[in-house]
Amino acid sequence: MRPMRYPLAAALLALAGCAAPLPDLGGAGAVLLGEQHDAPGQPALQRQWVDDLAHRGKLGTLVLEMADRGASTAGLPASAGEEQVRAALHWSDQAWPWDRYRPAIMAAVRAGVPVVGANLPRAEMQQAMRDTSLDRLLPGPALKAQQQAVRLGHCELLPESQIAPMTRIQIARDLSMARTITDAAAPGKVVVLVAGAGHVQPDVGVPLHLASELGARPVVLPGEPTGRDYCEELREQMSRKAS
Repeated sequence: MRPMRYPLAAALLALAGCAAPLPDLGGAGAVLLGEQHDAPGQPALQRQWVDDLAHRGKLGTLVLEMADRGASTAGLPASAGEEQVRAALHWSDQAWPWDRYRPAIMAAVRAGVPVVGANLPRAEMQQAMRDTSLDRLLPGPALKAQQQAVRLGHCELLPESQIAPMTRIQIARDLSMARTITDAAAPGKVVVLVAGAGHVQPDVGVPLHLASELGARPVVLPGEPTGRDYCEELREQMSRKAS
């Protein structure tokens, strides 16, 4: 999905890009950092958010799309090693490169802050695809926008019959992340979510499933060109699966 930009995000990233202290978030109970999964400069920005909020004593929980809901480092000491942290999060190297997310994760652990997974477990995805009640969680225009995002995000290579089921998975994943954030919310603390940029869009993503009193702030990190042809890569993957 294409990342959307917000006035708040622009102001915050202007400071984050020059490694300045992040601004006062007021009454925000959550910051939703939307990333481009392969942008090389974004892990440093994610760690800066963690470090800055931890230094202020404001960081409550680091929530990750990159680990399944239920996984947590809460029982580990601040001195835990990387292998202990990976085991606690049931980390999958095939799905997510550890080195990319290690800086923010280990900074949170060292600060004594729990890191928790928020993604929909793979075992629940088939059920989500068939769950038509998920369609009703988004207003009509938002549902159509999310379906179009799924269509374009897969380079219009998916059969039309798969668009609605794949959209339900996206909605279920957003709902899982929102529930994790809600469970982690605490007075005077800020929950930080790291997820793909499409998940933090307020009109279709995680914010839509959060109570307004939480004061969630979506922040889309600045995209970076990679020179990759994502659609060609997807075509090759689909061709290999079909052969």
